[in-house]
Amino acid sequence: MIVGIMEVDFRIDRSFSLKEKRRLIRSLIEKTKNNFNASVAEVDNNDVLNMATIGVAVVSNSSKFVDAVFNKMLDFWEYGFDCEIIDVRREVL
Repeated sequence: MIVGIMEVDFRIDRSFSLKEKRRLIRSLIEKTKNNFNASVAEVDNNDVLNMATIGVAVVSNSSKFVDAVFNKMLDFWEYGFDCEIIDVRREVL
Protein backbone atom coordinates (compact mmCIF):
# COMPACT_ATOMS: atom_id res chain seq x y z
CA MET A 1 0.00 0.00 0.00
CA ILE A 2 1.31 3.44 -0.99
CA VAL A 3 0.17 6.56 0.87
CA GLY A 4 0.79 10.01 -0.56
CA ILE A 5 0.45 13.14 1.54
CA MET A 6 0.64 16.71 0.32
CA GLU A 7 0.39 20.09 2.01
CA VAL A 8 -0.25 23.16 -0.13
CA ASP A 9 -0.09 26.80 0.96
CA PHE A 10 -2.38 29.20 -0.89
CA ARG A 11 -2.54 32.98 -1.05
CA ILE A 12 -6.06 34.31 -1.52
CA ASP A 13 -5.79 37.91 -2.73
CA ARG A 14 -9.44 38.72 -3.35
CA SER A 15 -10.72 37.69 0.06
CA PHE A 16 -11.92 40.63 2.15
CA SER A 17 -13.38 38.65 5.04
CA LEU A 18 -12.96 35.27 6.69
CA LYS A 19 -16.44 34.39 5.44
CA GLU A 20 -15.35 34.86 1.80
CA LYS A 21 -12.15 32.90 2.43
CA ARG A 22 -14.03 30.00 4.00
CA ARG A 23 -16.52 29.94 1.10
CA LEU A 24 -13.67 29.67 -1.42
CA ILE A 25 -11.79 27.03 0.60
CA ARG A 26 -14.95 24.98 1.21
CA SER A 27 -15.64 25.01 -2.53
CA LEU A 28 -12.05 24.03 -3.33
CA ILE A 29 -12.14 21.15 -0.83
CA GLU A 30 -15.51 19.75 -1.96
CA LYS A 31 -14.68 19.93 -5.67
CA THR A 32 -11.31 18.29 -5.04
CA LYS A 33 -12.90 15.45 -3.05
CA ASN A 34 -15.47 14.87 -5.78
CA ASN A 35 -13.03 14.98 -8.70
CA PHE A 36 -10.09 13.08 -7.22
CA ASN A 37 -11.55 10.77 -4.56
CA ALA A 38 -9.00 11.99 -2.01
CA SER A 39 -9.12 13.05 1.63
CA VAL A 40 -8.82 16.84 1.78
CA ALA A 41 -8.96 19.31 4.68
CA GLU A 42 -7.83 22.78 5.69
CA VAL A 43 -5.00 22.07 8.13
CA ASP A 44 -3.44 25.46 8.97
CA ASN A 45 -3.91 29.23 8.69
CA ASN A 46 -7.61 28.87 9.54
CA ASP A 47 -7.98 32.40 10.89
CA VAL A 48 -5.61 34.16 8.50
CA LEU A 49 -7.57 36.27 6.02
CA ASN A 50 -5.55 35.73 2.84
CA MET A 51 -3.70 32.45 3.49
CA ALA A 52 -4.81 28.82 3.64
CA THR A 53 -3.05 25.49 4.00
CA ILE A 54 -4.74 22.41 2.55
CA GLY A 55 -3.73 18.84 3.39
CA VAL A 56 -4.40 15.93 1.02
CA ALA A 57 -4.02 12.17 1.40
CA VAL A 58 -4.23 9.62 -1.42
CA VAL A 59 -3.94 5.83 -1.03
CA SER A 60 -2.98 3.60 -3.96
CA ASN A 61 -0.92 0.60 -4.94
CA SER A 62 1.38 2.67 -7.18
CA SER A 63 3.57 5.66 -6.35
CA LYS A 64 3.36 6.77 -10.00
CA PHE A 65 -0.42 6.98 -9.68
CA VAL A 66 -0.14 9.06 -6.49
CA ASP A 67 2.28 11.48 -8.21
CA ALA A 68 -0.04 11.76 -11.22
CA VAL A 69 -3.04 12.51 -8.99
CA PHE A 70 -1.08 15.19 -7.11
CA ASN A 71 0.07 16.82 -10.36
CA LYS A 72 -3.49 16.87 -11.75
CA MET A 73 -4.76 18.26 -8.46
CA LEU A 74 -2.24 21.12 -8.52
CA ASP A 75 -3.25 21.98 -12.11
CA PHE A 76 -6.92 21.84 -11.11
CA TRP A 77 -6.33 24.27 -8.23
CA GLU A 78 -4.10 26.62 -10.18
CA TYR A 79 -6.52 27.16 -13.05
CA GLY A 80 -9.89 26.53 -11.41
CA PHE A 81 -9.87 28.80 -8.38
CA ASP A 82 -9.14 32.40 -7.49
CA CYS A 83 -6.02 31.69 -5.42
CA GLU A 84 -2.28 31.33 -5.89
CA ILE A 85 -0.21 28.30 -4.89
CA ILE A 86 2.70 29.50 -2.74
CA ASP A 87 4.34 26.29 -1.51
CA VAL A 88 3.88 22.54 -2.00
CA ARG A 89 5.21 19.78 0.26
CA ARG A 90 4.70 16.18 -0.85
CA GLU A 91 5.71 12.81 0.48
CA VAL A 92 5.01 9.28 -0.69
CA LEU A 93 5.23 6.57 1.96
